[in-house]
Amino acid sequence: MPSSVFKQTKKFPGRWVLGACFTLLTFSSGLGFYGLAVYLQAFSRERQWSVSSISLATTFFFLVGGVAGIPISKFIAKHDVRIMVLGGATLATVALFSMRFVEHRWQLFVVYIFYALGWSASGMGPVTTVVTRWFHVRRASALAIASTGLSMGGIVVTPFIKWILDSQGIRNGSPWLALIWFLGTVPVTLFLLRAFPQPYGWLPDGARAKPGEFADISGTPLNDAVKTKFFRAVTFGYIFALGAQVGGALQLVKLVEERTNRSTAILATVVLSSMSIISRFIAGRIIPRVDMTRFTVGLATLQGLSMASIALNESRIGLLLSIAVFGITIGNMVMMQSLLLAERFGVRDYPRIAARSGLISFSGTALGPLLLGWLYDVAGGYRAAYLAAAICSLLGAAMFSFAGPASVDELTS
Repeated sequence: MPSSVFKQTKKFPGRWVLGACFTLLTFSSGLGFYGLAVYLQAFSRERQWSVSSISLATTFFFLVGGVAGIPISKFIAKHDVRIMVLGGATLATVALFSMRFVEHRWQLFVVYIFYALGWSASGMGPVTTVVTRWFHVRRASALAIASTGLSMGGIVVTPFIKWILDSQGIRNGSPWLALIWFLGTVPVTLFLLRAFPQPYGWLPDGARAKPGEFADISGTPLNDAVKTKFFRAVTFGYIFALGAQVGGALQLVKLVEERTNRSTAILATVVLSSMSIISRFIAGRIIPRVDMTRFTVGLATLQGLSMASIALNESRIGLLLSIAVFGITIGNMVMMQSLLLAERFGVRDYPRIAARSGLISFSGTALGPLLLGWLYDVAGGYRAAYLAAAICSLLGAAMFSFAGPASVDELTS
């Protein structure tokens, strides 16, 4: 949809932008977040590398992505977000193609540097920034729709790339992964993604802008936000909650395949993502009516219980039921970090505040896979690893409980 069409349309074009965000997250998660679990299993099977060594590369991936979020947020605060997304998509495409040349473990680290940079530049950070700019009143519902792409990637994209790597191997399958990423991200960015609604005659949520009228972009400056108890409690809570979640999700394919078979491992990914979609739409309706902080505490607690259940279950049905409960939390937990920060600190410095929080919490995201992979190698199985993830989730819930309300109205009333 060219810019002229954005200006001429009688209906709020936010739905097109939201569709673009949904699509970007679909491929970002399917080939990135969930895809890392598939790559772990593929490299472990084909190269006979230890799980802990590949998990270290995954840890490195998330650390690079977290650090990259700071300069990325500064760039998109001043420039057209499409420039960053297109650059990131191109870089990720090259990195996926380059996986076919990986023969030594150090080469995987090099590839993951470029893949993490591309993934970070074309994924969650830029997408949530765009959504918060286009939607204020309906932000929870809009983020729920956009972030459903995270789960859709696990349902549609990840099983497909697993089939490609299982049937063709890393060397022959990697070019196909690169092509899928490029086609899934570049066209939709060019035609449907837009940074702000105002240049096209609209205000956030669908109101028509009068000539010279601009939307409210008030909020807390970055330097003030990072000094608040709310920022610290949410950020450090996410170190544990996301570390447990990412570690658990990325080891899940291998766990299920070891305890059952390959077909069940694929089904587990679908169950996880399907429950994430269903629960996210329900949450999108509930969140505006409840205390966001308490809702996040409940999610982290439920995640801890599901992790413990996965650790202790050996049967096919028991595992799938536990994974379904885990799926309830997996998408909403990521969405809540953006919602909490946007609700408490506003739009003004949201990209930089989210990037700063993300940089700190990404340390947990990075260390989670490493911790679970190390515990797997030490204990010879996943029971101790997932029990550790359960404990980390509950620690995250405890930290969230100290944040206080997210709503500024509640703070001043």
